[in-house]
Amino acid sequence: MKPFQPIHDADVPVSHLPFSPAVKVGQLVFVSGQASVDETGKLVPDTFAGEMRRSMENVRKILAADGLSFDDIAQTRNYVGSQEDLAEFNQIYSEYFNQPYPARTTLMGCLGTLLKFEIDVVAVAPSAE
Repeated sequence: MKPFQPIHDADVPVSHLPFSPAVKVGQLVFVSGQASVDETGKLVPDTFAGEMRRSMENVRKILAADGLSFDDIAQTRNYVGSQEDLAEFNQIYSEYFNQPYPARTTLMGCLGTLLKFEIDVVAVAPSAE
């Protein structure tokens, strides 16, 4: 048996690429990079705000499949296509996260022309004790 369990649910967007949307190892949940895709895994090009919100909602669906929420996220890694979108990124980010904020890394200019935003997260499930 593998030391981790993949997280799947009917509401979780599918991927046609070789990765799980998320895996759980003990109390840690590692969510793969989420971009602006629909429930079938098809890329949905949009404005920066539209792509970011769709990506964040995909994270929400994945976490909910394991009974978690944004409050359980300990770390985020954010990929912002253009430095021009940084102010909008911070504004939208603050709509999803409250203090104390998770640890955060933000990389800019690394997505090419296909995406404007992507995020991956690490969440911590409550102890079963």
